[in-house]
Amino acid sequence: MKKYFIQSTPFVVPTTDGKLIEEHHGKASTANNDISIAHMVAPPKWSEPFQTPDFEEYTYIIKGKKQFIIDDEIIILEAGQSIKIEKNTRVQYSNPFDESCEYIAICKPAFSIENVNRED
Repeated sequence: MKKYFIQSTPFVVPTTDGKLIEEHHGKASTANNDISIAHMVAPPKWSEPFQTPDFEEYTYIIKGKKQFIIDDEIIILEAGQSIKIEKNTRVQYSNPFDESCEYIAICKPAFSIENVNRED
């Protein structure tokens, strides 16, 4: 039995806002509840509502810029930068810029819509 798994067919999360989410490891793709690793592309002018996730989230920017509002502080990350956001932190994710933002997101424990706690 091999002691590794190469993921070549990630689960593509259906979205209605133009954002690409390819989960390589996690609940939907590999039934892993401990961690999720996803490749994402946020289109220009994209945003999500404020939320308070029940997981730690690490984000690494590959291309473009991404904006975070954390406890009323605006943080903008560019390619080559990363951030760790503690669980139970109120945050809003967005790309208010004119180019797409490509990034990797890692959630621990694994992302699930039930543990996001989005505001209306």
